Amino acid sequence: MRTVRKGWKTCTLGVVAVAALLSSAACDSGGADQGKSPTASGTPTAPGAATPSGSPSPAGTTARPGDSSGTAGPSQSPGDGTTAIAACNDNDLSIDTSGWRQDSGQHLLITATNFTDKACTLYHYPYVRFGTDIGDPIAPTDSKPQAVATIGPKEKAYAGVFVFRAGQQTRTVTSFSLGYQDRAPGSNRDVASLDIRLSDEVGSLTVGPNPRVTYWNTDLRAVEDFLFRSGNS
Repeated sequence: MRTVRKGWKTCTLGVVAVAALLSSAACDSGGADQGKSPTASGTPTAPGAATPSGSPSPAGTTARPGDSSGTAGPSQSPGDGTTAIAACNDNDLSIDTSGWRQDSGQHLLITATNFTDKACTLYHYPYVRFGTDIGDPIAPTDSKPQAVATIGPKEKAYAGVFVFRAGQQTRTVTSFSLGYQDRAPGSNRDVASLDIRLSDEVGSLTVGPNPRVTYWNTDLRAVEDFLFRSGNS
C-alpha cells in the first residue's frame, strides 16, 4: 500500500508541474488567449479510412475497363510480387448447354463452371464452331461487358449464341466445338477446340448461315437481356 500511495503522489506532482509549465508558456506567448486550447492544423486520418489504389481484388472479382493487362483487379507489372489470374482452359471447366422455353431453338446458352480450386478468367468470347466445321469460329456480337469474366471455384460464366433467324436457310447439328482465348484478343484461334455434344435438353440445333456468340459474362441476366433485346433475335 505504501508503494501505491507513493506512486500516486509522484503522479500528482508531475501533473501539477506540467500544468505550471503550460501556464508559464502561455504567459510568455505575448498576449495569446489563455482560455482556449490551440487548434490542430489538420485532423489525422483514421486508420483504414483510405484504401490503397494498388490493393488486390479478392478472388472471383473482375478487372475493370482500362485494365490493359486484362487481368482481374488492379494493373499488375512483372516482378511486383503479384500473380495474374490465369486464363481458363479445358482442364478448368465443365460445359453445359441449355435453351429457353417458347424460343423455337433460336438461341443457345453456354454455361461454363469452374470445378477447380483456383480462380481463372474467361477472356473475350468463346470460339464456337458447329458440327464438323473446321473453318473460322463464328463471329462475336457487340455485347462486350464492362469487366472480364473471372470465376472462382464453383462459379459460373455464360455466353449466348444467336443460332438462326426466322426465314433463313438452316442445317441441323448435334454438337459443336469450343475454344478459349488468352488475354490477347484473337489468341489461340488455331488451337484445337474441345468437341462438345449438346445436352439432352437441347438435343439438336438448327443453325442458320450467320450465327453469332456473345462475350463471356458472369451475369446471366445481362446475357439474356442482350440475346432477347429487340432487334437481336
